[in-house]
Amino acid sequence: MAAVTLSGIEKSFGPTHVIKGVDITIADGEFAVFVGPSGCGKSTLLRIIAGLDDPSGGNIRIGEQVVNDLPPKERGVSMVFQTYALYPHMTVEANMGFGLMIAGESQTTIAGKVAAAARMLGLGELLARLPRQLSGGQRQRVAMGRAMVRDPQVFLFDEPLSNLDAKLRVQMRTEIRSLHQRLKTTSIYVTHDQIEAMTMADRIVVLRDGRVEQMGSPAELYDRPCNTFVAGFIGSPAMNLIAAHVDLTWAIVDFGGEVGLADDLRTAPGQRLTLGLRPEHLRVLPADAPGIPCVVEVLEFSGADTLISCAPLDAGKATAVGSNQIQALVHDRLAVKVGERISLGIAPELVHVFDAASGERL
Repeated sequence: MAAVTLSGIEKSFGPTHVIKGVDITIADGEFAVFVGPSGCGKSTLLRIIAGLDDPSGGNIRIGEQVVNDLPPKERGVSMVFQTYALYPHMTVEANMGFGLMIAGESQTTIAGKVAAAARMLGLGELLARLPRQLSGGQRQRVAMGRAMVRDPQVFLFDEPLSNLDAKLRVQMRTEIRSLHQRLKTTSIYVTHDQIEAMTMADRIVVLRDGRVEQMGSPAELYDRPCNTFVAGFIGSPAMNLIAAHVDLTWAIVDFGGEVGLADDLRTAPGQRLTLGLRPEHLRVLPADAPGIPCVVEVLEFSGADTLISCAPLDAGKATAVGSNQIQALVHDRLAVKVGERISLGIAPELVHVFDAASGERL
């Protein structure tokens, strides 16, 4: 096992500047997740760590060693790809042991390591099968086993679950997390799915346009997003971001209604704000109650929860305001109907407040 340190990493492809001065330290044994929208540079960073791409600037350190000039096979990393990358003509056993065979390991060593990994991954009865005879989840386990047998210092995962159906993704992310807890190997996982990031990571690195927006534990990013980008990206359903201005102890919403502010969040009267309201923190109140007046547009019942999509009303009038929409996630089976007028309230201490101009947290 080893820590991974990225210092001032830059990467350009011709005139396109993809990675812009990234500094990240991943502790020994940590499970870190790089997350962000498509094109933010997360897979490029992973390939730079693996040695598949060279940085245009900066240093990569694995443990105590700077590895910029080392080929991939000498960096002590193993990578699990999105497409599995299995040899179709080889059995599960041969696929898992192929890297060790190329490295010149003895057949006895290869057989022992493959058998141990197969037991851990539940592949013991599948060793004689070909990849085409396996399900998607089984193929992903084989790819993980091939990485495990090399006893790497660092595991790298490049969106390994994106080709699986929703139910299998949930199962596999649990298995990967469980595997990490047993092996304690430093792991870096790339995904665009913030649910995967939240459920799997010890620490999340949120990337945008080749830069780090915020690093922290899932709880830190959920509870205290540093700006509106992170606020809108972390959490499902996404945080509602609403324009408002300060009026003494209240934030007055531009399209009507008011939200109370906690004492430590009150700013100068008239200051322009962006309010962040998580759907799960909103309360559905009678139409004449203080809050944000809305009309119910869509109800999405999912068993334990109901997602209510509302159109805000102009200062309590019966007219919806433009294309704005607010979502509330409730755990009770409320007797509300599409077309009904309601008010949405929230406790002041649950309101996130950002500067309207910069998007930074206040």
